[in-house]
Amino acid sequence: MKKLPKIELHLHLEGGAPPAFIRGLARDKKLDISGIFNEDGSYRFTDFWNFLKVYEAACTTLQNPEDFRRLTLAVLEESAASGVIYSETFLSPDFCGGRDLGAWREYLLAIREAADEAERSMGITLRGVVTCIRHFGPEKARETALCAAETAGDFITGFGIAGDEKVGAPKDYLWSFDCAREAGLRLTAHAGEWGGPDSVRAAIRDLGVERIGHGVRAIEDLALVDEIAERGVVLEVCPGSNVALGIYPTFRAHPIGQLYDRGVKVTVSTDDPPFFHTTMAREYDMLNRAFDWDEGVFATIARTSLDAAFCDADTKAKLARKLEAADA
Repeated sequence: MKKLPKIELHLHLEGGAPPAFIRGLARDKKLDISGIFNEDGSYRFTDFWNFLKVYEAACTTLQNPEDFRRLTLAVLEESAASGVIYSETFLSPDFCGGRDLGAWREYLLAIREAADEAERSMGITLRGVVTCIRHFGPEKARETALCAAETAGDFITGFGIAGDEKVGAPKDYLWSFDCAREAGLRLTAHAGEWGGPDSVRAAIRDLGVERIGHGVRAIEDLALVDEIAERGVVLEVCPGSNVALGIYPTFRAHPIGQLYDRGVKVTVSTDDPPFFHTTMAREYDMLNRAFDWDEGVFATIARTSLDAAFCDADTKAKLARKLEAADA
């Protein structure tokens, strides 16, 4: 599983921070965030909403562009070790300069420099999807969308929304998505993780997204599942995250197998890997064990992921050659 080339579409940059990395930053800056760690040094949280608080507490240690340069290298090193050849990471100007455009550009430059270094030394390609935070509200989302629109290009290629699905409705963020769309950015939205099937339907209908982050609770409405398959909407599925947060008790009980069998375009990602004690290699291994998926299924998922990626045609062609070489 580790050797198979993988494409990951749903990875939060800050959520990929190894706990030792965050503890080191806290120590250097004399910040006391010891309460967010277990005795073994791992992140400690009780449920999804507590996880959001722990996540944001960890982000308080990331205070300047250099911190994000180092973070990007640390995250990509972990991904490359699992066989990831291409990754799209969610980036939040909320955590990178407080949605100030000038500061955001400085953070983004540092992240890009790290991404270029990782591509040269590790063979992994990175692109950014700017993400507003739903529970921060629509007004702050507008500021985030403007940051995204002003820096859209070959590295920032998408826009989305994450955070607490139970705050507000997708249509409340339509201005931000229209702004990003007009700037040429591709669109995704977290839905169907905690909000149920209706949140998936609303994200597709009201925001016009082509991908859904998670989307797994669509399985509770088979008519919606069929609609997703017919429309070709791609689901960024994160099984290990869903199991760790208690949405499903086990990988075997996870609906990714049913969604795949019903013709939905599913992809596999880690979400916030150190929080959920996972890697892309582990996701593949657990899916192999749960559903007896072989290399052919994973090759199909990798190809689906590449087709759905928000990168340019030249980058896709280069990645396609890597996948074809592995198949051969």
